[in-house]
Parts: sequence; C-alpha cells; structure tokens
Amino acid sequence: MAESSALDRAHREMIARPEDEAARRTYYHRLAAAELCLLLDREPEGDDLAPTVVDLDEGKFILAFDSEERLAAFADGPVPYAALPGRVIVGLLAGQGIGVGLNLGSEETAFLMAAVAVDWLAELLAAEPVAGAARPVGWAAPARPEAAEALSAALSGLGVLAEGGWLVTVRHADSRVAMALVIEGAAPGAEGPLAKAAAEALALTLGPEEADVLFLSSEECAALGLARFAAPVILTRPVAPAPMSEPSAPGSDPDRPPRLR
Repeated sequence: MAESSALDRAHREMIARPEDEAARRTYYHRLAAAELCLLLDREPEGDDLAPTVVDLDEGKFILAFDSEERLAAFADGPVPYAALPGRVIVGLLAGQGIGVGLNLGSEETAFLMAAVAVDWLAELLAAEPVAGAARPVGWAAPARPEAAEALSAALSGLGVLAEGGWLVTVRHADSRVAMALVIEGAAPGAEGPLAKAAAEALALTLGPEEADVLFLSSEECAALGLARFAAPVILTRPVAPAPMSEPSAPGSDPDRPPRLR
C-alpha cells in the first residue's frame, strides 16, 4: 500500500469535517501543490497535451492521480500521461467547464472537483500582491495563530529566499487593522517572487479577507520583538532533486507552459 501523502491526509480531514472551511482550503492547497499524473489520450506532442476527458453524471472531468501507482491501478496497464503541478492543471482548465477527477478508482482518496471549484481555485492561485509603501504603526499577536502552520506548509521550500516569516496583526495610520505576513531577511531580488507566493498562500489559508505582506530585515524584526508575540512561519529549504536522465516533461519550463488540445 502506498504511503499516506499530505494530500491523502488533507482529504481525510476534509471528509471527516465537511462543514470545516479551513479543512477544505487545506485540501485545495495540497492539491495545487501536488505533482499530479494527468491521463492523456496520446503521448505529448512537444508542449501540446491531449488530456482524457470523461463524461460523468456530474459533468466533464479530466483524470489525474497523485502517484504513478494509482494511475497504473486505474488504467490496468501503461498509458500516456504528463506529470504536472496541480496549480498548472487548474490554470489550464479554468473557464472551460471541465472539472478534475482525482484518484478515481481509489475508494479512500477519490474526489470529484467540479468545474466551478476549478475556476474558484484558479482565481485564488492568480492572486497578485498589491505594492504599497505604508508601514504599520501598531503590532499585535495574530487573530488566527493556527494559520501559521498552514502558511509554513504553503511556503515550504522558500527558505533559500528568506530567513523566515511571522504572522501578526498590524494597525495602520488610517486605523485599518489587518493580518500580515512578515517576511524576514529576504534575499536581494527575491521580494517579487516571495510576494507572489505569499499572496497565494494567504488567499488559500485565510480566505478572501484582506492581509498584508511586509518585508523586514532581521534587525527590524528583533527591534520590534516579533518573537514575543508573533506566530512563526517556518520557511524550509528545498530538497535537492535527483539528477534527470530523461528530457524534461511538458510544463517543467515555466516559460513554455503546456497547451491543452
């Protein structure tokens, strides 16, 4: 039996707590971050993909699996597929009226993500940070400290770009109060990518409520005493990938995204 994945665990939590919005958002975040095996009608032709589309009572769905083993078990033999991040698949399907059938054939982890949910997630993943120069005039503990753990998972691997993060509540000069993710010690030139990743993570973790992304140096964080009241957001470093001996898969080059036919 395949080892339980982060996506499996999030699925179990979502099914066990159907009214818990945080559990649903965690599942969709895991889905967006996971590498999925997209079932194809034929082998990829360059960057052109022809995903298998099935008609179910609930609508049209492409079929994706979070492991080659689950794909093989469903197909009962070798089949053409493309390994793509869930966020890429969702982005390609947005607006087409097609959902995602995930791990069909697996009783414990099968899930139908309707087309409306695909469009919703694609919109969240497209969240763009709004640049601003305002600095808070007041700092306090976060209203939802438990969100720091989900943000740590959402931003895992970014420790190479910054020293860490803090979830806080901030008050601005105009009396606006908001949650904020403070990125500590960002590397030179990394603020743009970090702001985009943070905006996406905040949208998936906190929902549509307004949240700020702030960049402070380690000295500024220490002077504010964030460690005394803020919830730490851990930015881990990425694990070095194994050497590749085959040509890169469709979608692996961000400058040449795959195309669905």
